[in-house]
Amino acid sequence: NAMFDIQVKRIHEYKRQLLNVLGIIHRYDEIKKMSSEDRKNVVPRVCIIGGKAAPGYEMAKRIIKLICAVGDKINSDPDVGDLLKLVFVPDYNVSIAEVLIPGTELSQHISTAGTEASGTSNMKFAMNGSLI
Repeated sequence: NAMFDIQVKRIHEYKRQLLNVLGIIHRYDEIKKMSSEDRKNVVPRVCIIGGKAAPGYEMAKRIIKLICAVGDKINSDPDVGDLLKLVFVPDYNVSIAEVLIPGTELSQHISTAGTEASGTSNMKFAMNGSLI
């Protein structure tokens, strides 16, 4: 029983998946510092980041590697348990969206201001009851 916190879109610097991963690392660090009593008040969260990188886009590939490495660390840490998980969904597409979007409670739309063409992705999440 956990909140699904999702950011799914093409991997690109202006879409700020790196910022999201840094936020997840911060959340992980805060949970690690908490007492067992304080951890009882934490809402369990599954962070899902999905997307594709252009073949020649080296920074996007590095972001994906970082997401996977951070996920490996968090997901195998018994201190954190089920309070935080991080999953990378490769090759995100419409078929995967049909499964993920309806189950999302929080959708991360943190692109640099003025860089998104039309912003229809957030509409799909909002129409399915997700917070943006």
